[in-house]
Amino acid sequence: MPRTLGALLAGAAVLAAAVVASVPAKADAVAKSPLPVADPETVGLSKERLARIEEALQREIAQDRLPGAVVAIARRGKLAYFKAIGYRDKSKKEPLRTDALFSLASMTKPMVSVAIMMLYEEGRLMLSDPIGKHLPLLADRQVGVIKKDAAGKETIERVPAKRQPTIQDLLRHTSGITYGGRGTTAVHKLYPRSSSTSGMTMTREEFLAALGKAPLLYEPGTVWDYGLSTDVLGLIVEKVSGKTLGEFLKERIWIPLAMSEASFVLAPEKKARYALALPKDPINGKPQFVLHASGKPLKFECGGGCALSSTADYVRFAQMLLNGGSLDGKRLLGRRTVTLMTSDHLGPEIVNNVGRTSVAMQGYGFGLGFAVRRGDGVAGMIGSAGDYTWAGAYGTYFTIDPKEQLVLVFMAQAPGAIRQYHRELVRALVWQSIVD
Repeated sequence: MPRTLGALLAGAAVLAAAVVASVPAKADAVAKSPLPVADPETVGLSKERLARIEEALQREIAQDRLPGAVVAIARRGKLAYFKAIGYRDKSKKEPLRTDALFSLASMTKPMVSVAIMMLYEEGRLMLSDPIGKHLPLLADRQVGVIKKDAAGKETIERVPAKRQPTIQDLLRHTSGITYGGRGTTAVHKLYPRSSSTSGMTMTREEFLAALGKAPLLYEPGTVWDYGLSTDVLGLIVEKVSGKTLGEFLKERIWIPLAMSEASFVLAPEKKARYALALPKDPINGKPQFVLHASGKPLKFECGGGCALSSTADYVRFAQMLLNGGSLDGKRLLGRRTVTLMTSDHLGPEIVNNVGRTSVAMQGYGFGLGFAVRRGDGVAGMIGSAGDYTWAGAYGTYFTIDPKEQLVLVFMAQAPGAIRQYHRELVRALVWQSIVD
């Protein structure tokens, strides 16, 4: 009898463990597959090597360096890996699901860049257009030349720009428009700190007025400098189309690509799926901020960093680009337009500061909305010549490798410097799984 009871208890324990183990799988099942599913081995990926992704991310989670992440890998148009790892809310031990929502931050920028190129294809604007043609408050730009007076205080001398910044300059971040939070000069202090800060604290009109008063940090077309350029592109989309940015993206990109979760607003009924960051930065211990977690409404839909989405949605957007502008019979851009966007637009006359965003980004140039890898070497992370990529300040990241026919989307809410490490980590883990 004792042995029978023991066997029953052991069997019950095994059954309970099986039920618990099945919970993540059932939770994952709620996310509809964004692409046709394939066994990894059939698209040249090793299942054994792919298992290293979860092992590595679980180590990060156990050390309180990451709350959780959703990782999606597509190759040759097939979804080979789609997994939620860790927690949506680690403080409550609530597991993350593949249908979780994430603030995209600067991963909003590529979608706005596509919107601009749609208008370009329709002949409604030219890449060579000066931005003042569409936004008169930004006409007749001046450059701020920083000088110091006898007391050592910085002053700004304003001189007419040698040429006006163009839409191409906005797309490749050579406009001279900067982020106030990326420097301490007198010119930086005249700019809004970031895209999300602008969206939360300014109306469209106030944002445009602030930029109109600030001089350019550099002569247009001379220096790659990350800044509010894509937010200006968003305003140009609105001016040319006659729609809000959110309306245009929804009608022209999100609905055609079946991106049902993409939005500038976290709807109340979706809050339970919104991924949360750790309360404190794991490196410096400071409180962490993620845009839509605040619950505060945006004052305007900033094109540089104010959207949110699911992993599945962004996989579809990325696959459309890899396909040359179309997905499931819906064409958003012409093939040659995508080639133009994903080519390096930083000629020898332009100071290339892309590598300053991360040591691992040495060897990248910049196209019309993405960083573009110039060669197989130089960059401090694995990849292929011609791959293109960008990321968000809250921890999101994506890469498209045309040579390998591969899409990676990594979604996490892990702001702070540690996000640089996670980008390099997931790149290594994904590309090492290629075995064909």
